[in-house]
Amino acid sequence: MHTVERLIVIVVFEGVDLLDVTGPPEVFSLARRETEEAAGYDVVLAAETMDPVVTAAGVRVLPDVTFEALASRSIDTLVVPGAVEVDGQRRVKALVDPAVVERVRQLAPRTRRVTSVCVGAHILAACGLLDGKRATTHWSTAGQLAADHPAIEVDSDPIFIRAGEVWTGAGISACLDLSLALIADDLGEAVALRVARQLVMYLKRPSGQSQFSVPLEQVSATRRIEELRHYILRHIAEPLTVAHLAEHAHVSDRQLTRIFKNELGLTPHAYIESVRVERARNQLESTDATLERIANACGFGTVDTLVRAFRRRLDTTPTEYRRRFRTSPD
Repeated sequence: MHTVERLIVIVVFEGVDLLDVTGPPEVFSLARRETEEAAGYDVVLAAETMDPVVTAAGVRVLPDVTFEALASRSIDTLVVPGAVEVDGQRRVKALVDPAVVERVRQLAPRTRRVTSVCVGAHILAACGLLDGKRATTHWSTAGQLAADHPAIEVDSDPIFIRAGEVWTGAGISACLDLSLALIADDLGEAVALRVARQLVMYLKRPSGQSQFSVPLEQVSATRRIEELRHYILRHIAEPLTVAHLAEHAHVSDRQLTRIFKNELGLTPHAYIESVRVERARNQLESTDATLERIANACGFGTVDTLVRAFRRRLDTTPTEYRRRFRTSPD
């Protein structure tokens, strides 16, 4: 089957956020690896000149092509990252370079899909590409975006928003979530899920040993659930009840259950158990800790509870799992 190349152009300029630039190419490269017959991606960094660009992190990146060289090319996806400045009171302000705005304005009409990462939404807004649309950006500059562009419906909660063929993404690491969503749109949820597993749950294993993992949940579209997921990971050894999580999230028990079912397709209890099994699985593979210690560290409380969870989710026992998948420490 002929592979169709999709040209992904990432705009780079002085002071751009580094992860905004490097995150998407990693995701798209994994998509190429995870499928042999679907459309491929050709990712390039575009700048005004071919000179190195110094990012906000101080790391220099080399452009692949100039904006002028793209003048006659058809672009599948234009990715516009952002840049900020922080004052003495740690207030964050999105920076918008008129020269970058003009280049994006020139490239957009030849692009099938325009996206922004983090505060790159301010550049799309300055181009007029978000007028009359719902959009998101980093929470710290959402107020600025709304004040500067009243024609935009700014929503600071979602991780990403799609408005036709214009996509906007939230905080810096959300470039990964946005890229996964773009892959799902192009190649289907199955490919995006395989890429997500590689990004989030990949484990170093001896050559040829199979991956053995609980299913990875789909990426959540709201910050509230993402914050809860991180909270659960940080407190996995502690008792985690629905009432406790609801109090942490400032919602009712019923609302919390509805949020989990809508966002992740699971009850809070089922999600917590899946995380605990995953944590225990990692410890069984990489440590010599006793089952009692693992059960306590992962929040199961007793070995019996640990064993029941493994049988329910992985159709095996912790002891059998360790025998099959124990890896030697580096």
